[in-house]
Amino acid sequence: MRKKHVARFGMAMALAGLMLTGCTTANDPQLPPASFVAMQEGPGEEYVIGPLDELTIHVWRNDELGAKVQVRPDGRITTPLVSDMPAVGKTPTMLAEDIRLQLSQYISDPIVTVIVNKFAGTFSQQVRIVGATEKPASIPYRANMTLLDAMIAVGGLSEFAAGNHAKLIRFDKESGKQEEYALRLSDLLKKGDSKANVMLKPGDVIIIPESMF
Repeated sequence: MRKKHVARFGMAMALAGLMLTGCTTANDPQLPPASFVAMQEGPGEEYVIGPLDELTIHVWRNDELGAKVQVRPDGRITTPLVSDMPAVGKTPTMLAEDIRLQLSQYISDPIVTVIVNKFAGTFSQQVRIVGATEKPASIPYRANMTLLDAMIAVGGLSEFAAGNHAKLIRFDKESGKQEEYALRLSDLLKKGDSKANVMLKPGDVIIIPESMF
């Protein structure tokens, strides 16, 4: 009788394995592994400023015209001689040029630099991790961000996560289509498989399902 129970249990586990295999993302393309890149903190060159970002405005040889400011919820900033300047939706380079044009009314050939110190980013500049993770979140994208970086930020996988069945959803601006890629989070986080680590882009969504058993 005991042998029958053991046999039935074995068949049930095999069936569960087949069911889980049927849910794989084998048909989804995989992204190439992330190559080694020098660590770079802060947003990338094309970062778009969002509400509540903290900025440093520097005007060369005119320190009194610079300032450290936080972008207001209305998307604007105010610095010496520059009042209610729209900042949200612009890259730091674009904002620096707008401030330069404003200051050129008062000083000759100003050179302006904008640095993002703390960043939240607009919705399109964030990476969202949802599903079976310790703390699902929307995190600001930063230059050279990888899948491993994002998973560390959310505390890794939950106990019942089916990490190797995760997907990455990415909107391709050129084609105007949404694309899906297979991820191998369990291999990356539990086995240390560096080939499972991939580069992320602003706006990526990582979806992590739970295991059926």
